[in-house]
Amino acid sequence: MSYVAISTPLPRWQTLTGSVMSGLVIAFLIFDGAIKLVPIAPVTETMVALGYSGDPSLARGLGIMTLLIALLYAIPRTSVLGAILLTGLLGGAIATHLRVGSPLFTHMFFGVYLGLLAWGGLYLRSDLLRMLIPFRPSH
Repeated sequence: MSYVAISTPLPRWQTLTGSVMSGLVIAFLIFDGAIKLVPIAPVTETMVALGYSGDPSLARGLGIMTLLIALLYAIPRTSVLGAILLTGLLGGAIATHLRVGSPLFTHMFFGVYLGLLAWGGLYLRSDLLRMLIPFRPSH
């Protein structure tokens, strides 16, 4: 089965809202990835508090991965792949916070909030994604 994207103009509010939501996700990912590239004390201390090694190369690897995911998410052609990879990254972060007993709404659910923002932004802007995941009113 093949899908043919039917290009219909989206309402301006929908495009703008989706773009702002996605922009916030991209900005967060760039910030998060960038601070992991530089071996600053808060990053190292947080990694150790979460049960990971204080080795700066681990943080750098996560930073590079986060920046690559941000790039994939930012490019329209690869944005769905970026969102899928971001979902995996956020799942790992949620599991880490669950394991160490972090506060529920501020730490563990932050990954859920960010994931909803990422997928919501794409959903508002993408006809194809709305075709693949249709939300229809019940009859």
